[in-house]
Formats: sequence, C-alpha cells, structure tokens
Amino acid sequence: MSMTKRLGAEFLGTFWLVFGGCGSAVLAAGFPELGIGFAGVALAFGLTVLTMAYAVGHISGGHFNPAVTIGLTMAGKFKASDVLSYVIAQLAGAIAAAIVLYIVASGKTGFELGGFAANGYGEHSPGGYSLAAALVIELVLTFFFLMIILGATSAAAPAGFAPIAIGLALTLIHLISIPVTNTSVNPARSTSQALFAGGWALQQLWLFWVAPIVGAALAGVIHKALFDNEK
Repeated sequence: MSMTKRLGAEFLGTFWLVFGGCGSAVLAAGFPELGIGFAGVALAFGLTVLTMAYAVGHISGGHFNPAVTIGLTMAGKFKASDVLSYVIAQLAGAIAAAIVLYIVASGKTGFELGGFAANGYGEHSPGGYSLAAALVIELVLTFFFLMIILGATSAAAPAGFAPIAIGLALTLIHLISIPVTNTSVNPARSTSQALFAGGWALQQLWLFWVAPIVGAALAGVIHKALFDNEK
C-alpha cells in the first residue's frame, strides 16, 4: 500500500476518533435532557476506534495515535522510518477534527468554549486529581492499551476480532480515567483540544505526550521480550 494511502487512512481515522470521542463530550455529554455522561463518552471513543479499524485498518494498520505508532515500533512491528510521517498525519487529522467540532459547537446560542474536552490535572482534572496521579494513570493505561493491541493483532490471535478488543479496551480506559485526566492515552487527541482551550491546557500538554509515549514504549519492549514468538 502506498504511503499516501496509509497517511490518508491515519488522517481519517484520527479525525473520526477526535470528532466522535471529543464531540460526544462537547456536544452531548452535558445536554440537559439527553446527556450521555461519562459512560456515553467512553463508549463513543471505543466505537470510533472499532469502526475505523475495520474501515481503514487494513490500509494503514489503524494506529490513529502517536503513542500506538511508537509502541508498535518498539515492539518491532512498525518501521522507525515511517514514525514521523504517521505522527504528522495523526496530528493533522486530530486538529482538523477539532476545527470542525469548534465550528459546530460554536453554532449554539450561548456557547462557551470552556475546557473543550481538553486533558488536565490538578484543578483542571474533572475529579481534582494531582499531577502524579495523572502521570501514573496515563502511563499505566497506555501500557495496557498497547499490550492489548499487540496481543489482539498477533498472528496467533483469532482473525478479524482485533478491532473489537481494541475498541472495548479504549472504552474501558475511558471509564477508568475520565474523572482523573479526562483521558488522553493519545497525544494527538490531547494536542488538538489543547490548541483551542489554550492557556492551562497547553501548559499541561507535556504530560499527555510524555506519559502515553513512555507507557506505549514500555509495552512494546516488554511484549517483544516476553510474548512475541512471531518470526
């Protein structure tokens, strides 16, 4: 598959993840009569990955997340020379989705930007959790996300079911950590929203790059050392 097609798939997949996941939080979670709440937002994020993994995963591998790309590289499942191109495509897709989401959200009378589904810790954590708590939860959850991805996509795993396992994993991750950080585990998703929220969100963005990447890289190394029997 050509690099152009692969990058296009990553752009679209990341766009859908941000627009569907963050869109559910910004547009639907707080709606007075039909608010979907944390559980609904968690499910929305899981569904975005599940649906696009089936739609374009066969083209690009369905990363939609710089941490996933780096974790797969550390596991020996992805070429290091392609990492930068994938990350740029993912960031572009996420930012494009945030732009469209802002246009839609700002069309409502009385719209206030607020946090715009950005990630945060301390006073900007939904539950008031500390920097240390945010760092640990993002690292641990991204670690397990990559372990699930690597296991579910292994040649020894049942064929065709990986997107389901990965989508359910992302749903569970959000159910656990929305109160702590509003859930990142994805630097592209965090960057796109922080660009609009500005201020504190940009100041705290470093954590939502560092923790997911470290967690994903650790998972890649450990999976390769302990569980990878594929040639």
